[in-house]
Amino acid sequence: MREGEQVPEGRQVTGEPDELYERLKAFEGRAAATAGTGKDPVNEPMIRHWCEAMGDTNPAYSGPEAIAPPTMLQAWTMGGLSGHTDRSAAYEELFGLLDGAGYTSVVATDCEQEYLRPLRPGDRITFDAVIESVSERKTTRLGTGYFVTTRMDVRADGVRAGTHRFRILKYTPAAPKRSEPKRSEPKGSESRRTEPRRTGPERAARGEGRSLRPRPVINRDNAGFWQGVAEHRLLIQRCGDCATLRFPWLPGCNACGCQEWDTVEASGEGTVFSHVVMHHPPFPAFGADGAGGPYAVALIELAEGVRMVSNVIGVPYDKVRTGMPVRLEFLRTDPDLELPVFRGGEG
Repeated sequence: MREGEQVPEGRQVTGEPDELYERLKAFEGRAAATAGTGKDPVNEPMIRHWCEAMGDTNPAYSGPEAIAPPTMLQAWTMGGLSGHTDRSAAYEELFGLLDGAGYTSVVATDCEQEYLRPLRPGDRITFDAVIESVSERKTTRLGTGYFVTTRMDVRADGVRAGTHRFRILKYTPAAPKRSEPKRSEPKGSESRRTEPRRTGPERAARGEGRSLRPRPVINRDNAGFWQGVAEHRLLIQRCGDCATLRFPWLPGCNACGCQEWDTVEASGEGTVFSHVVMHHPPFPAFGADGAGGPYAVALIELAEGVRMVSNVIGVPYDKVRTGMPVRLEFLRTDPDLELPVFRGGEG
């Protein structure tokens, strides 16, 4: 299974020796954590909270024979707000080398999980982790750095339960692109122009002079959703067997497993279930003024009962509140992209 934000592996930096990479390579195969212990045994309250947050109503996760959702594998090993106390000296040394060389930024790129046996309430979790690989220096859109992959072997009461691979990019952020200086034009050049000068709003409307938002990945499982957006309709999947509504779009029902479905159109009414405010790094494409933040990202609970992640517009970012009523709108961010967003109202 793969989850998490996908960052392209980038292109290899060539043409110059990389002495740091040779030092980093030596850490491959060394322990990242040894004899780690989960802070809590597998338990029903955490399973319930996870399922409520994910909107997962699979009956396998409740009742006297309940198991934990497989995707919770990493949750039982996390250090919490107090942080990790089980990381090895080799792990700390590796990251100290990267930080000292200026690769101080970090972004999680993806993870892979393998499930060997179900986890049940009462299971005690232990784990070991190893530094599995360090890539050569790569250049990505975020900047230049190294991909570091760790592999964690998770055990339940001493029996292997699964494997969790986690990959991050430790990088130096790319310098922002500078706008080209204006060039003076000889007298009379205005008459030779084939296109009139555009004002700032006109350029923004055409998507010129500013960065663009990332493009959604459209595939056979979600193409119908994006077709609905193009028609200014927010479509929710409905199971053809048990009629359970689901979002985001999936090939099968997470309640009964049925692969038959149709859609219902959302009314557009909703409330803010939870939210975060993005301060850094700034992404100019996400700010109406081009400044790139701060801006609010919210988990919206639709009137139909499903939840989706979107932006809240129409109110200052620091006025967004849990429980705030919102209304669906469709926002054109550039000539080739239109997105569903939600307008909030103060008071």
